[in-house]
This record gives sequence, structure tokens and C-alpha cells, in this order.
Amino acid sequence: MWWDERVSARFRRNLQPTLTYWSVFFSFGLCIAFLGPTLLDLRCQTQSSLSQITWVFFSQQFCLLLGSCLGGVFKRTLAQSLLALFASSLAISLVFAIIPLCHNVVVLAVVMAVAGLAMGCIDTISNMQLVKIYQKDSAIFLQALHFFVGFGALLSPLIADPFLSDTNCILSNSTANASSNLPHIRKSLVPHHPGNLSHYDLPMKGMVVTRVSYAFWIMALINLPVPIAVFFLLYKERMVPCFNGSSHPLLSADELALETRPGDKDELSSAGHRPPAAAAGHDDLFSCCQSKNFRGASYTYFAVHVTGALVLFMTDGIVGEYSGFVYSYAVEEPLSVVHKVAGYLPSLFWGFITLGRLISIPVSYRMKPATMVFINVVGVLITFLLLLIFSSSVVFLFVGTASLGLFLSSTFPSMLAYTEDILQYKGCATTVLVTGAGIGEMVLQLLVGSIIHDRGSYSFLVCGMIFGCLAFTFYALLVFFHRMYPKPSAELDEASPDKAAVPEDTGQYQR
Repeated sequence: MWWDERVSARFRRNLQPTLTYWSVFFSFGLCIAFLGPTLLDLRCQTQSSLSQITWVFFSQQFCLLLGSCLGGVFKRTLAQSLLALFASSLAISLVFAIIPLCHNVVVLAVVMAVAGLAMGCIDTISNMQLVKIYQKDSAIFLQALHFFVGFGALLSPLIADPFLSDTNCILSNSTANASSNLPHIRKSLVPHHPGNLSHYDLPMKGMVVTRVSYAFWIMALINLPVPIAVFFLLYKERMVPCFNGSSHPLLSADELALETRPGDKDELSSAGHRPPAAAAGHDDLFSCCQSKNFRGASYTYFAVHVTGALVLFMTDGIVGEYSGFVYSYAVEEPLSVVHKVAGYLPSLFWGFITLGRLISIPVSYRMKPATMVFINVVGVLITFLLLLIFSSSVVFLFVGTASLGLFLSSTFPSMLAYTEDILQYKGCATTVLVTGAGIGEMVLQLLVGSIIHDRGSYSFLVCGMIFGCLAFTFYALLVFFHRMYPKPSAELDEASPDKAAVPEDTGQYQR
């Protein structure tokens, strides 16, 4: 096997919880990408204007950010984390099943807000739990976790495509005129966000003829095994209230790490006597901000959190703005790509993000997270530079889109693993980084949209170049603060030949 026996043994002992967290992230990906392709059919279903239906995007993204901030609240015990994941994954299946019944745009926005909250909780809790289980070995498992997001994001548009309307889905006197615009509008709706659709006048009243409901019901069924898997893990851990015959104390947060080195057990047993700044790891955003957690912390402690979050603010923001506007950029001058051909660009972007995350799984075992992040941000910067230089080349636009997908694919899990390593798993890195990434994706997409509207399509690449430069700058600052961050006083050398062998059954996740 391409990893060593120690990591392999740890994975085998944690096989069920690891697969469960991966499957929950598949639910996240399944839910994040369906809205764009189905937006016109949903607009027909709710008989709303295009400007009204686009608020559904905002409700999902805003509540996803809110859910990411609140997700850390449920991490205090393993039972709370698993119950939150069960409720969130089940909520996503229910959302898919309920969407066909939403015939009012406000009701649809509320339902998508619930989906956003569930996705935010999944994002924070799954990342936290994998970091707690694997700690120094978490990078490879985080790469696999985020691969499942890309896989789900690819699958949901494919499921929806056969059920999308080829002509206008509201029959009225103006149907003929509206139908001629529909193919162009539909290609404008990419997996994350719609472009500027306000100048298309489609009928709002008439008989609704859409089959998109079948797509949502299929996705609800496909997602249903995920909450079942989480429930099975809860049952196996005797955490289901109506089935647990005997009461067992839950493992503490620090004890969720599978393997402990000699001397770690003593530290774990005295975890309750640690200073607040050291023992408050992985709290929710509000707990992290309590003043008691800042006592005795150096300024580099805060600097690592802030710079790490800013790197993801930029890189995840690039993912949102590029997937949202690459089609609009391609169809306008000077490229003037045919609409049908330009429609493949967002799919190409997400396809290479998924491929990159798959490749990063074995690579992350051989390469340090800091090195991977460096390659990612430099690759993004160079790709945008070449896109600006060859801005009139259609071929290079496709090549650059694939390249951006590869370089952006592993940025989030690598940055998370790197930052947690710096803080020795005692800070609030997971919550802060997830929140920063969510804010970046929401804010930069809105910012770039307004700039393109005022300055033209070429500003799309200019903004990407600026964001890439800022991401590299913040990464350089993170490396600088890493060198200044105080090292633990008694840290065993991982490569030392004197390191004692880890007992096979020590510190298992399963009871």
C-alpha cells in the first residue's frame, strides 16, 4: 500500500466513522450544485420573476455561512456531533423531497435556507471530527473528504439534466418568444450562481409544464442512505436515546484521536486542568471569541487564525466567482464562444476540481500540507497570469479552466491540515477557516458580479489575478507567523528510531 502500516491500521480501526463522514460530505456536494441547472424550472414552478428566484441563491449561501459558524456548537461531545450530522443529512433528503411542493418563491427560499444550515453544520463538524481522529495524519483523509464534495457536485446536475425543460415551462401567449431565449439562459445557470438574467423577459403566468420534480425525488432517494449510515454509527456507539440500554461516558474531544504516543495518556487524563487557551480547541465561533480563551495567547496565535482564514477567503472566493462567471466571460467579445460550447466550461472546472481532489489523496501522504498550499496558490497565480496574456485564445481558456480546477482542488483541506498542525490542534482553526471560506465565496461572487457589470467581462480575469496575488501574500504571512509561533516544549520526533511502537488497541475511536 502507498501509505505505511501505522496509518493503514488507524484507518481500519476507524473505517466506519471515516466512511460515514465521507458520505455526509457527499450529501453536501449533492446539495450545493443542483440549484443552478434547475433554476429556470423552479422559476416556472413558483411562477416568479428571475430577479425574485435568484434570492434563493442568497438564502442558501447566507444560511450555509451561518451553519458553518454554529456547527462548532455541536462538537462538544461525539453524541452531539453525530446527532447533528444525522439531522443535517436527513434534512437534505427532506429538502429534496419538499422542493417540488414549493409553489411560492418565499417558501422555496425558506426551504433552501434550511438546506444551507444543514450544509454548514456538515461542513464544520465533518472537518472537525476527521481532524480529531487522525490529527497529524489528517491531511490525506481531508483530501478524500473534499473529493466527495466534488463527486456529489458533479452528480446532481447529471441527475437533473434529463428532466430539464427544453422549451419554456410556462405556457402563455408569449411562450414562443420566451422559448427562443431559454437555451441561452439555461447555459448561463452554472452549478453555483446565475449570471445577469434580468434582461430576459419570460412569462410569469400560465400553465406550468415541468418534470424537474422527478430529479429532486431521485436525489432524495440517493441521499437517503447517508442519514441511515449516520444512524447506524449512532446505534453502534449506543448513542440513540431509545436504544442505549446502558449509559457509557462519551470520549472527550482530545480522546477522539486514535493513537496516542507514550506520555500522551497522562496529558489526556489531565486535559481538564489545562489552561483555557490550550484546552478550548475546535470550539464554535462564539466560544472561540470569548476573552477567557485569549489569556496568555501570543499575537502569533491570532495571526495564524486570521491569515489562514484570509487565504481560504480568497481561494474559495475564486472558486465561487470563476464557476459563476466563466460562461458569461466566454460568450462575450473578444472570445464570443458558441453558447453550447461555453456551457461546458463550468462542468470542466468542477470536473477537474474533483479529479484534483482524487489525485491529492495519495499525494498528500508524501507531501507536506504547507508545500501543497504553496503549489496551489502559485499555480492559481500563474494560471490567471497566462489567462490574461492569452485572453483572446478560446483553447487556452479551456486549458486554464482545467488548470485552475486542479490547483484550487486541494487548497481547503491542505490549508486546514497545515493550520491545525501549527496550532497543535488547540486553536479554533477549523471553525475560523470554514467561516472565512464561506464568507469569501459569498462576498467575492457578489463583488465580481458588480464589477463585471460596470467594467466589462475582461475585469473577470483581472479580479481573479488580484485575488490570486492576495492569496499568495496571505500565505506568505502565514508561513512567517508559523516560524514565529512557539513550538511545544517536549515534542517527540516523529522520525526518531527510539519512538515506542503504538499498541494496536490504544485510544480507539470505537468503544
